[in-house]
Amino acid sequence: MNDFGSLAWLARPDGSVVLGYGPFTSAAIPPVDGVAFYLQRYGLDQPEPWRIPAAFEYLDARELERRFSNRPLPECEWDEIDAGPFAGVFQEVMDEIRRGTFEKTVPVVVEEGTLVSGSPLDLAAAMTRQGSPRLSYAWVEDNQGFSGATPEVLFSLVDRKLVTMALAGTAKREERVVFAVDEKEIREHEYVAQSLVSKLGDIGTVHRGDRTILDLGSLVHFLSPIEVGLDESQKPSELIRRLHPTPALGPHPRTPGTLAQLIAWRRRLGCPYEFGAPFGVWDHGRFDAIVAIRGVWWEGRHVKLPAGCGVIEVSRLVNEWRELRLKREAVKQVLAS
Repeated sequence: MNDFGSLAWLARPDGSVVLGYGPFTSAAIPPVDGVAFYLQRYGLDQPEPWRIPAAFEYLDARELERRFSNRPLPECEWDEIDAGPFAGVFQEVMDEIRRGTFEKTVPVVVEEGTLVSGSPLDLAAAMTRQGSPRLSYAWVEDNQGFSGATPEVLFSLVDRKLVTMALAGTAKREERVVFAVDEKEIREHEYVAQSLVSKLGDIGTVHRGDRTILDLGSLVHFLSPIEVGLDESQKPSELIRRLHPTPALGPHPRTPGTLAQLIAWRRRLGCPYEFGAPFGVWDHGRFDAIVAIRGVWWEGRHVKLPAGCGVIEVSRLVNEWRELRLKREAVKQVLAS
């Protein structure tokens, strides 16, 4: 694996990994009997989101980590963040919530820095060192790309069975006891869970599991598993448009107007186009897609580390700023360990 080629991978919930090698061919639809990665922007505005690799292989998450085990840890120098732009957007969000435009939306903060040692591929390699329930993913193309280890699955689809999750609400691990009864965090989670159930109820039989706490080490989140027995076969692209963005990363209610407003805020704050977007792999009829969060984006040696926070009526700027820092610090710990 050289530092200047193109490759992609996605670790799937069952522990398997699809690793693809470029050059990649763009297509509007995936091959019926083949493998293709799904690469899209947050606004789902790319007409040919499927990337068909020149070659691919299957392995498991441990083997993927071993492939990169000899690579050095990257070192980044991070710029100081100006809180002003986010504070301005936060106030606009709260004004729109009071007007009734939103019940919830998800602005983003982006920390920027410089890769001072190592290569961009070393950034991606570092993300393979995290185990379940985080899923490693990467898209590396020449001198730009992104990589992360996300706890959030958008959905997995095999035949007529769809598995997804509501993942929302965040706290430090040591705050787990009070987090479990935090009204704001529970309310934020329920926006996401109830919205997903509503969006899926007309295409199959939906079963929502109990709300639990997902422990990611430094952070904890609320998690509700959701399974759907589909009434008929569904195309991945249609399901993506139905589910993305979930209220965990998007507006509630989700309308063309509220989505356009959120995208405008994201652009003002310098958010990478693919942050929070679906990233997936089609594998001979099976499809798995994650939500591209908890990662880094780069172009050359310029690195971006985005994080989002769910804002509702009872949100407070200082608390959301703290949550954003916690999420970014969790990614930085991966790069340094």
